Amino acid sequence: MKDFGIGLLGFGTVGAGVVEGLKRNGDLIASRLGVRPVLRWIADLDTTRDRGVEIAPARLTSNAEAVIDDPAVDIVIELIGGKGAALALTRRALQKGKPVVTANKALLAEHGAELFGLAAKHNTDIYFGASVGGGIPIIRVLREGLVANQIVSIHGILNGTCNYILTRMEQEGLAFDDVLKEAQDKGYAEANPALDVDGFDTAHKAVILAWLAYGAFIPTSQVLIEGIRHLAAADIRYAADLGYRVKLLAVVKRHADAVEVRVHPALVPRTHMLASVHGVFNAMMVHGDMTGPTLLYGRGAGREPTASTVIGDVGDLMKNLLTGSARRFQSTGGEASVRLLDRGEARTRHYLRLSLRDRPGTLARITAVLGEHGMSIASVLQQEGAGEYVPVVIVTHHCLERECQAALQEIAGLDVVGGEPVRIRIEE
Repeated sequence: MKDFGIGLLGFGTVGAGVVEGLKRNGDLIASRLGVRPVLRWIADLDTTRDRGVEIAPARLTSNAEAVIDDPAVDIVIELIGGKGAALALTRRALQKGKPVVTANKALLAEHGAELFGLAAKHNTDIYFGASVGGGIPIIRVLREGLVANQIVSIHGILNGTCNYILTRMEQEGLAFDDVLKEAQDKGYAEANPALDVDGFDTAHKAVILAWLAYGAFIPTSQVLIEGIRHLAAADIRYAADLGYRVKLLAVVKRHADAVEVRVHPALVPRTHMLASVHGVFNAMMVHGDMTGPTLLYGRGAGREPTASTVIGDVGDLMKNLLTGSARRFQSTGGEASVRLLDRGEARTRHYLRLSLRDRPGTLARITAVLGEHGMSIASVLQQEGAGEYVPVVIVTHHCLERECQAALQEIAGLDVVGGEPVRIRIEE
């Protein structure tokens, strides 16, 4: 049985999970694939901290370049994260013709075009199954299982931290800040949670999904990104009264001449399968023109689920090396000239919460402004209030993003409006 040498860069949570998985199930992997992964080196700046898994000290080094350069290393696993050292080391491995496995969604979203081009130039591969969805095989599904399909749309709950926060806000009626602290105390949220709660982690994953589905990398800077910091417990409650749950969604859609990519909180009907995804779990609904909707659900992060996908990618690469079949997958979906839909062209329904002065004619002024901007009203929910202003929730029919934005700017300036209007898009 042929052995393949593995060089692991990054010995953090997921890296330790990879080591543990190879030790625990190495014989099982070998029996299933007919090849054996052998861990040659682990590179990390900290070579002394206990990771909860036994490893021979001689296999630990702080010299990541030497790991890549070692002829006994056939496959490089990059689990450093970020876009600094990870980028330089991934380039180095590819330039040497060594395939790379990574879970680094930020690296691929920001530098994917360069790195996949480099892999093609040196006749090697990048596998990245763990970059989106952790233990959920969404990358394999798009690359292989749905290869016969035009991808109509992808709707995803791609961040467990945000989904946990929104679930707890709904279940307990808690404020965002209170649930965020709880999530941090339980280890579900980082000390600096900005990447998660401000939507950037989800946006990186959405860019990768759009590339797989449609074949061109869309700059993250051009994606509509909105996080969940501004959400109030009242909006979660009103959404429930209207038959919805609030989820942070990644939306990727194909139009006749453009691709739409956006990340934002959205009202999802309680009867929709994505509305039933709670806590730290992730889910993706992929709509193919032949299959219709397909739902993938599971743990989108964590030591073992993510490590499982990383090891699965290693298994694929070992078989590629054994059979001399590098470059089994094209680097793009074949539509390199894809145009990103302008943000203002997106068309959705909207939930609007306004604080309005409680006097005759106020609502008529609001509806007049909406009408002037091409927006029609589907329903109105007015709550009784004890003060000068009362909360009014308006649900609109479909309209363009730019129409809603313009209307809200005008409404915010009216003398009958107290406070900034709240808007949440509706996905059905």
